[in-house]
Amino acid sequence: MKRIGMLTSGGDCQALNAAMRGVVKSLLYSNEEVEIYGFLEGYKGLIYGNFKMLTGADFAGILTKGGTILGSSRTPFKTIKDPDENGLDKVEAMKQNYYKLRLDVLVILGGNGTHKTANLLREEGLNIITLPKTIDNDLWGTDMTFGFQSAVDIATNCIDCIHTTAASHGRIFIVEVMGHKVGYLTLNAGMAGGADIILIPEIPYDINKVIEAIERRHRNGSQFTIIAVAEGAISKEDAALSKKDYKKKLESSKYPSVSYEIAAQIQERTGQEVRVTVPGHTQRGGSPCPYDRVFASRLGAEAGELILAGEYGFMVGYKNREIVKVPLEDVAGKLKMLEPDASIIKEAKLLGISFGD
Repeated sequence: MKRIGMLTSGGDCQALNAAMRGVVKSLLYSNEEVEIYGFLEGYKGLIYGNFKMLTGADFAGILTKGGTILGSSRTPFKTIKDPDENGLDKVEAMKQNYYKLRLDVLVILGGNGTHKTANLLREEGLNIITLPKTIDNDLWGTDMTFGFQSAVDIATNCIDCIHTTAASHGRIFIVEVMGHKVGYLTLNAGMAGGADIILIPEIPYDINKVIEAIERRHRNGSQFTIIAVAEGAISKEDAALSKKDYKKKLESSKYPSVSYEIAAQIQERTGQEVRVTVPGHTQRGGSPCPYDRVFASRLGAEAGELILAGEYGFMVGYKNREIVKVPLEDVAGKLKMLEPDASIIKEAKLLGISFGD
């Protein structure tokens, strides 16, 4: 008998259900007798013992379903060792609930913050296996995370739709893409959607260069410009500030995001109409695309194999087109950034795309 705990933590995304289904189906197919305990709302469920028993039937028909059947929440790692409002030791509570249920392993699906806590639990002696979830694709130790390609598809469709109205009105359009502190999502959606300018956190932009790129397009006969801006994009001036000063600037800014600041600067300097579109959380919603369904299922199946083999303390990742197991201690606390000299950026520049540098 294998007793499996499972939870999804942090922001939701497409293919969480597909990944959990992959784990469970691989275990059931092996004819191993299993009990599955699903903790509700992420680590919160593990802390307070809020769970439900699940059977194979609970995982039927969820391959194409977005979100997570277990629910999710954010439990910041920086406060995980702080007692809750009632003085409860959260780490000790998670351990006790694990032991009370006599779990053999806890399967955790999540991104960067989730993996920090997962590794902490591993250090505390629990058997942990994780799966890499985030639309940002910024998790160390894996070339790809599930949810990323689905988000690229949605953001690309948004840029595609903006193209027609931008061309009709001869306007400059900014599409603000998610991605947190990295530019993978914006770069891929921008290239797929034919954006003329792509601004990402890893390459601080010079607004003068951005305006030069717009004016160059106009001189060449183009009456509109599409700019894909990462939510974490930053100017060269702001990048030179200390973290404290940059935080102060953001707190006092009259703009809701960097895209609106860029739009105001362009409009003031060029006199042209600029519109901002923010697809926001639509990028995390809806059904997973076919790629993510297959990818998440593969990761889940490999996680099931690790459970059957009793191999714990790993994230199931993807390197060089192969599914691999990565030690959790190598993943936790590390952010996978885009390299400014990456070949994909070089190739984007060869296509005439400006990065404002």
